[in-house]
Amino acid sequence: MSRSMKELEERIGYRFSDKHLMTQAMTHSSYANEHRLNKTECNERLEFLGDSVLEVVSSDCLYHKYPQKPEGDLTKIRASIVCEPTLAYCAELIKLGEYLLLGRGEEATGGRGRASIVSDAMEALIGAIYLDGGFANAKEFILRFIMNDLEHKQLFFDSKTILQEIVQSQTEEALTYELLKEEGPDHNKIFETQVKIGDKIIGQGTGRTKKAAEQVAAYHGILKLRGQ
Repeated sequence: MSRSMKELEERIGYRFSDKHLMTQAMTHSSYANEHRLNKTECNERLEFLGDSVLEVVSSDCLYHKYPQKPEGDLTKIRASIVCEPTLAYCAELIKLGEYLLLGRGEEATGGRGRASIVSDAMEALIGAIYLDGGFANAKEFILRFIMNDLEHKQLFFDSKTILQEIVQSQTEEALTYELLKEEGPDHNKIFETQVKIGDKIIGQGTGRTKKAAEQVAAYHGILKLRGQ
């Protein structure tokens, strides 16, 4: 097992009995294709399994955390927590992209930072832990790295909607987003955006897409309006 995989074990606080499962969870289909591996050697099957485990654990967690909320509210919260941007955000916190096995083309076009790839790898890792250590270990991982700090995550991932509602309740002035700059090659751009109420700048943010940059800007705008 490579040193980097040992580092990942330390980061997540779980040691695999079957090291192959961990490697498979980090193996993107582009790497498997390039190295002529069997189709089942990439992380897609583990992702399929991990997605189901995540849904059960997140549903159970929200059911008990919010005993007064109706089904519709729980469904909305769960959707915001297990969606691609949220999982990519969680994956970034453990630097999951650094441990992926990617094909050269995917590597060259910024695959390690692509939300779709790292979020899939996050689910594959859950599937691998489930197979290796059972439901309890998979649940512990999910609660520690995904279902933690729920209020902050909801605020962040619903930030544009929440900011719109705050502004509409307080003023007639328009809420607008303005792209300040974009840097980097087409496959690996960084966007910087600001959000304004009328002419007043209330937040700025950067991201790999315009939408992501606006989301971060909106989040900072909410914090400013709330006086944090």
